[in-house]
Amino acid sequence: MKYKAILFDLDGTLLPMDNNVFVKGYFKELAKKLSPVGLEPDKLIETVWAGTKAMVKNDGTRRNDEVFWDVFGQLTGKEVAPFRDASDIFYSTDFANAKVYTSENPLAVEAVKLAHKAAEKVVCATNPLFPINGQQMRLSWVGLKDTDFDLVTSYESDSFCKPNPEYYRTICERIGVQPNECLHIGNDEREDAFAASSIGMDCCIVTDNAIPYEEHPWNGRKGTFAELVEYLRELSE
Repeated sequence: MKYKAILFDLDGTLLPMDNNVFVKGYFKELAKKLSPVGLEPDKLIETVWAGTKAMVKNDGTRRNDEVFWDVFGQLTGKEVAPFRDASDIFYSTDFANAKVYTSENPLAVEAVKLAHKAAEKVVCATNPLFPINGQQMRLSWVGLKDTDFDLVTSYESDSFCKPNPEYYRTICERIGVQPNECLHIGNDEREDAFAASSIGMDCCIVTDNAIPYEEHPWNGRKGTFAELVEYLRELSE
């Protein structure tokens, strides 16, 4: 067995999307649910962005959800609990409306099945900026469940984010492998390939919705998602 663990990014990798299109649509749906709780849509979106940026900078001393909601409370001056409750409901219900801002991937399920044949552990290494029900919802759009993975990262369970290499290091610790025993598959040259390879992981960039990193362009393995599936098939034999 060449790898003990295979990690998949979600947005732009297992789940095809244009990030800019998706974020605009997602915020539109989020505002519909949270604004009636007591915040103007523009202020809500501004605050969510601020909380997201704070999570990206998280130094590991607190969980990402704690960081996000602390910032949310500080910037709005409002009690957080009603907004968090509405948010939890949103990600299990109306977040489904944001699927229209993504594309289909009929090969996603096969890719994950092949990964399980090729490695002992399979991880959904999606940036932990969403709660677990938000991760589950997006996985469902390509026919996957959180139970299809040995680990799905989320803002309740993680204290680092991409592109911090510590995000990948902690995944290795949690599943009991070394970085050089892992293959990480993503679409972002900075957040996926550069960050993961910096701690010794092998990486593959899926080019269908690739996001380049001009400062450190990725020169390693890359190809379409269909080509990735064939590579996983080779690894599983």
